[in-house]
Amino acid sequence: MNWMRWKTLMTLNIPMIKPVLHYYDIAKGVVAFSTTRHGGVSKGQLATLNINPHRGDEPTAVATNLQAVATEIGVEADRFVRLHQIHETHCLTVTSEFFQLSKAQQAEKEEGKDAVITDCCNVCIGVHTADCVPVLFYDPTHHAIGAAHAGWRGTVQRIAQHTLEHMMEQYDTKPAELKVVIGPCISEKNFEVGQEVYDAFATANFPMDRIAKRHEKWHIDLPLCNQLQLEKMGVPASNILQSAICTYDNADDFFSARILKEGFGTIYTGIALR
Repeated sequence: MNWMRWKTLMTLNIPMIKPVLHYYDIAKGVVAFSTTRHGGVSKGQLATLNINPHRGDEPTAVATNLQAVATEIGVEADRFVRLHQIHETHCLTVTSEFFQLSKAQQAEKEEGKDAVITDCCNVCIGVHTADCVPVLFYDPTHHAIGAAHAGWRGTVQRIAQHTLEHMMEQYDTKPAELKVVIGPCISEKNFEVGQEVYDAFATANFPMDRIAKRHEKWHIDLPLCNQLQLEKMGVPASNILQSAICTYDNADDFFSARILKEGFGTIYTGIALR
């Protein structure tokens, strides 16, 4: 930690904490990670490392956790983009002008978005999840990044595909060059669904023989659903990193909505360009 950051923490009376992050090795000059439940100051079902301001957490706890994560990855806290997600497919494009807006104006831009892209350096973009699928994108040719929140509704609507399409339009991203991380989420064996969810995927023309299995009820493989979308667009399977971390099975370390039920915090899966 450098001297100026330490001085800022002391001035604001923010305790010095050490957040525990799960990192992904994408490329030199890129930091990609998921927060865990360890190393923060939030309490109860939000414990401990929640940086989502929309979960009913104490604002001071959120601010403390955010500052700790920012210090850990070397990006200023006011250069984090934190979407207010609604399980749709709207995508926010972040330019340098975004950070010239007031905090209220930035929050308005973040409202109702489930994906975000940027080519700005020293900016952390990401999504909040707790069983849903976080997807990170990196275009090494045009040095652009993206993040998408793919719950089952977003997955049915192919939000990963839409996010890549936005990157193709904005940055001329080529799918064959793209690197992707699919972060911690609920696994197929734990994602039991009703017939209506199975039917939604079938109606959307997903390959049900590959993504669905029948146990006592139907189970859907959400991480695979998102990978197949991207492969169909031309992203090589070898360029897609599956974290293979099931949030349900690892609820002590990662937030899981199905385990915690209500009042829980969220994982922030983020990416930043140096």
